[in-house]
Amino acid sequence: MPAKREDTINPALDVPGAGRQAAALAGFLAVAYTISFLSSRVITSHSVGWYATASKAPWTPAGWAFATAWGMLYTAMAVAAWLVWRQRSEPRRSAMTIYGVLLLVNLSWAPLFFGMYPAIGAAALWLALGLIVVHVVAAAATVVRFGVISRTAGLLMLPYVSWLVFSSSLNLYAAAYN
Repeated sequence: MPAKREDTINPALDVPGAGRQAAALAGFLAVAYTISFLSSRVITSHSVGWYATASKAPWTPAGWAFATAWGMLYTAMAVAAWLVWRQRSEPRRSAMTIYGVLLLVNLSWAPLFFGMYPAIGAAALWLALGLIVVHVVAAAATVVRFGVISRTAGLLMLPYVSWLVFSSSLNLYAAAYN
């Protein structure tokens, strides 16, 4: 009898082997951190420019708080997606599709809010507000879809939704006062 490979699916449990699971988790983390890196490039390139002198909400946290919060949120998102991926239930495909949309919307916000302001002014901030509302809806849909498959995955996504709602208030203030 041949030895069982760690990177294959265990047909008895229909769950990926440990090697494949570890590689998938690393992949989900890499995707999340890549999106974080790309967004942070846009943000940091404008944080000393127009944003440094922009009117900000009085409840705006310090810059380091954003980096810390997003680092934890991207990690939780990746783990949640991995938990859903490793389940072989039927709604997994639609849940992962919504997660993919969520990541694309996430990646689009910073270039719109930070990058487009110098070119089109306050219109960029209002457009970014519309996009962040779409972001909140996509995140809430992800919570629901993930939660059906893995309660833990759904719960891991809740802080992300909360942070987006908070960020929406910052975006609204910026749009209204700049």
